[in-house]
Amino acid sequence: MSGPARATAHASSRAAVLDVIRAAGTISRVGLINATGFTGATISTVVRRLIDDGLVVETGRAESTGGKRRVLLQLNQSSRYAVGVHLDHAGLTYVLTNLGGSVVARMSRAGVGAEDPPAVVERMAGEVDALIDGVGVKRERVLGLGLVSPGPLSPTSGMRLTPPLMRHWEDFPLDRALQEATGLPVVSDNDATAAALGEHWSGGVGGTATFAALYMGTGIGAGLLVDGITYRGASGNAGEIGHSCLDVEGPECWCGARGCVEALAGPAAVVAAARADEALARAAGLDADSRRHRPPSVTADFAAVTRAARRGEPGARALLERSARYLAVAARTLANIMDLELVVLTGPGLAIAGSVYLPVVQEELDRAFFSRAAHPVAVRLSRSAATAPAIGAAAMVLQSELVPLRQGLRLPDNLADSEPVAVRSAGA
Repeated sequence: MSGPARATAHASSRAAVLDVIRAAGTISRVGLINATGFTGATISTVVRRLIDDGLVVETGRAESTGGKRRVLLQLNQSSRYAVGVHLDHAGLTYVLTNLGGSVVARMSRAGVGAEDPPAVVERMAGEVDALIDGVGVKRERVLGLGLVSPGPLSPTSGMRLTPPLMRHWEDFPLDRALQEATGLPVVSDNDATAAALGEHWSGGVGGTATFAALYMGTGIGAGLLVDGITYRGASGNAGEIGHSCLDVEGPECWCGARGCVEALAGPAAVVAAARADEALARAAGLDADSRRHRPPSVTADFAAVTRAARRGEPGARALLERSARYLAVAARTLANIMDLELVVLTGPGLAIAGSVYLPVVQEELDRAFFSRAAHPVAVRLSRSAATAPAIGAAAMVLQSELVPLRQGLRLPDNLADSEPVAVRSAGA
């Protein structure tokens, strides 16, 4: 069962009904009436059109409660697809998801490095074609392409005000160029926000509609969902927890401030500290001799430190735990502000080292979360941490095309049928 559509504002009754069916997994027309508050006539009309469009199918009948067994509806998962792309200096990740947000194909390729943006776009277009063609999906069934990268976003141009390693992308109209190169509609956002949406859409957070996805890639950020809706802020830059200050006299961050979480706890900070320790650098393979035959990569070097920690290297373990403590304080701050019940750890960095970070973050929230007497905060490691931004990018397309949101219509919590739903064949 995917994440719930409860309390979500939709742009139309069609969008609302489709989202409830997606969230419920299987549901009857009576269940839709109960969940949406729409009339039986409205539900009948909307469902008929969704079936005619191939988006929804009748999948069986609910178990009888004494009367006629109700026909159950579910998404036609293979009716539509979306491409998600996570662009980062360290790597390019592609996924193709079906209508329900499940990944049907994925691909990882070399990062953008210092390549000229037009050359990268040409390469990306070819790789998108290979992704789609590789599973035999018809092009007309692909709704579009979601593109995410490290933030923040510029509200005036839609371009990225990028971290230092990607500064040559600042003035390049990437979304427009990629749309022209692929022939697919393109929507864009930052990677942390996309990761949160991907967790929600693909059911990674169960019935929780308000949560934060704490993201570690080459940097640190957070994506926020409130009542099932992505909270982006005035310019699309909400959740920049990596640039909250933990030490006013701390190291300078690339953003211009000092003592930021990212500057203290990010993968680059961990790697720099490891390189500065001669014995640890040798143990982790970060010394000059070890790195001579491979290009520099913060992601690869952070993974090397993590492997050293798992082998029992005390210096490596100490560095990761120090980083985890800083991240835990940032998570507590975010949980206090948002009064969260759930924090999901995600992103490529936490896919590598999440087993070290999770207990430290959980302990901090158990010990010092302000509202701990009222409720706990659960901390989970994403099941798809490495590809979460790309999955969220595809979910952005699905949501924008099929369940566009607006303020106004709101759905109650009741998504389930009142009768048992032991699914049987449609002909039963």
